Amino acid sequence: MAVTLEQAQRVGCTCLKALLRFAFMVANNLVAIPSYVLYLIMLQPLRMLDSKSFWYIEGVLFKWLLAMVASWGWWAGYSVVEWGDDVKAISEDAAMVLVNHQATGDVCTLMMCLQDKGTVVRQMMWLMDHIFKYTNFGIVSLIHGDFFIRQGKAHRDQQLVLLKEHLEKYYRSRNRKWIVLFPEGGFLRKRRETSQAFAKKNNLPFLKHVTLPRLGATQVILKTLVAPQENGTPAGRDAVIKESKSKGLQWVIDTTIAYPKGDPIDIQTWILGYRQPTVTHVHYRIFPVKDVPAEPEALTHWLYQRFIEKEDLLTHFYKTGAFPPLQGQTKAISREMTLSNLWLVGIQSFAFLSGGMWYCIFQYFYHCLF
Repeated sequence: MAVTLEQAQRVGCTCLKALLRFAFMVANNLVAIPSYVLYLIMLQPLRMLDSKSFWYIEGVLFKWLLAMVASWGWWAGYSVVEWGDDVKAISEDAAMVLVNHQATGDVCTLMMCLQDKGTVVRQMMWLMDHIFKYTNFGIVSLIHGDFFIRQGKAHRDQQLVLLKEHLEKYYRSRNRKWIVLFPEGGFLRKRRETSQAFAKKNNLPFLKHVTLPRLGATQVILKTLVAPQENGTPAGRDAVIKESKSKGLQWVIDTTIAYPKGDPIDIQTWILGYRQPTVTHVHYRIFPVKDVPAEPEALTHWLYQRFIEKEDLLTHFYKTGAFPPLQGQTKAISREMTLSNLWLVGIQSFAFLSGGMWYCIFQYFYHCLF
């Protein structure tokens, strides 16, 4: 089949745009990430004198870095429409966010849609696969205090112990609020067949758009961060002391990401922008943590129910192009999430100016020494 001149021009334009976007992303990373690290090295005396102020500044810089990632998708026309409960109302509370996982673009989508949720991004903690530790963003997540979890039965028990220790060491000391995890333990396309086989063997619902979640990390987070009074467990003197320091987790936010026609965006598309402008749909349901059972068997059932509901939500979305209305609503209400281009340009400019500043400083000391 012959390629027309118009088609060739369109392909050439797309390739050129992708190349320029990739070059910009590389330059962005080369100035932004080292600048983040160097600013925090410079601020180490403040960390010793006033750790609260140090982690506040770190959180602002972390939010700006995530906004830069969000800008790559935003400027390519990848936007977000939100449905369900309004999570802005609890943006200052501690919450666990449960998200379905389809592709690497899920993380980018969250980086974008959480930008306008007050202090959430700078005070959040991510649980992610350990492979991300070795990416360009790994050093940032390590400094911020995110947790890298290794998958597989051989590592499961040890990883849960390490997660508990990590939460006890970093969550409250760094004033974290929202903690984000993907309970399915991997991408849908990789886990679906195994999940369906497990469901058939255990007489559980057959799921196509999500997989059955794993309990481990969710249970550790609830046990470690929920005040004992909130889940019905007797509270002793130590619990009262802990409660006086922090209210603990107050909410569980069940988050469902849906892509048009079930075609998820991956990180390569987010960076290169070769896909046509796409609207990703994000649905929220908020549950008070006091309504979440603490016992393993009851918690497993509760968590399974959330993902069965996600299956129903996604089935409805793929059939109609919209999520169903909340209970008590006659029509589903959606909210278009927007970012300020001026703000994004300001953050990007700050990153490149910072990179230039650090380069000049190193050049100065180099010439002084040599």
